[in-house]
Amino acid sequence: MPVRTTGGTGPVATTKPAPHETDDTVGNETIEPVAGKGPGPDDARHPSPDEARHLNSPLLLTLLLLTAVMLQGPIRAALSAPVMQSWMTVFVAVMVQALPFLVLGVLLSAAIAVFVPPSFFARALPKRPALAVPVAGVAGAVLPGCECASVPVAGALVRRGVTPAAALAFLLSAPAINPIVLTATAVAFPGNPEMVLARFVASLLVACAMGWLWHRVGRTDWLRPPDRPSYEGQGKGAAFWGSVRHDVMHAGGFLVIGAMAAATLKAVVPEEWLRAAAGNPVFSVLALAVLAVLLSICSEADAFVAASLTQFSLTARLTFLVVGPMIDLKLFAMQAGTFGRAFALRFAPATFALAVVVSALTGTVLL
Repeated sequence: MPVRTTGGTGPVATTKPAPHETDDTVGNETIEPVAGKGPGPDDARHPSPDEARHLNSPLLLTLLLLTAVMLQGPIRAALSAPVMQSWMTVFVAVMVQALPFLVLGVLLSAAIAVFVPPSFFARALPKRPALAVPVAGVAGAVLPGCECASVPVAGALVRRGVTPAAALAFLLSAPAINPIVLTATAVAFPGNPEMVLARFVASLLVACAMGWLWHRVGRTDWLRPPDRPSYEGQGKGAAFWGSVRHDVMHAGGFLVIGAMAAATLKAVVPEEWLRAAAGNPVFSVLALAVLAVLLSICSEADAFVAASLTQFSLTARLTFLVVGPMIDLKLFAMQAGTFGRAFALRFAPATFALAVVVSALTGTVLL
């Protein structure tokens, strides 16, 4: 209804809006957004963050492509530099070697998570963790893959209730003592068949020792795996492929980071340092141990690289073969993504130190 007020200039009429003229009313009823009943008026004007990100993704991709086209001259010149050529060669090589085995590991991980009941592992492994560790270490010989496959499989074992000490022993032994790796080692060292035995013994000893060490001093709060989507209520097929998609995206991202770091370090490390280190027995072992971490070569191919390093002793090259499948740049990134950063920061240095000591002692005895 009209409301009349008086002031110094005379009466002024103001009109209160009728109920049907407001933004939030229809007829005589007021519209109020109700949780779970659909968006209110403000929701239509302000999209959610997920919607905004989805709407902006094509724009960002377009801007990125336009920037690449405008700067194609400088980009082409930078990529043609020898350092960048070396970087791209190492990066592509690591990715091409690792991706097939990463996919294999993801498929095995999903199969374990979906199709294998937890009671199977309770029956297959001894009850006592101290006995389960060597059994799991020897069981690593049956996985025909590299370290990229063993990480997601070990993560699946932990999620299925396997004691972490046994799962970690499997993680370290599988890439180094499976039949494909041992066969490649025999082919790469035809004149030194003892390298196959030395690699098998040293790798299994390190895997079991790290499992026992974790059982003694490891803590549960160091294992902080990322949250995984729940597939309860879905069919086994849907749950399987959902787990595969999750692990490929998650582990694949860390693999890319590790491959980029390995390529960067390989491109900037001078080759003269390797020749200087080969002349000292102690430095040669440490140099090839560090080189194994930096190169991040798949365990199916590392024997041929080690065989080509003829300026180094057999013991130093054995260290290269033992350290590489257990800890390198891509493995550290994948372990951090699978088990948490707190785990990787403790597990990786201990594995490196133990692998160097055990391989040097094994090489002295067997080589």
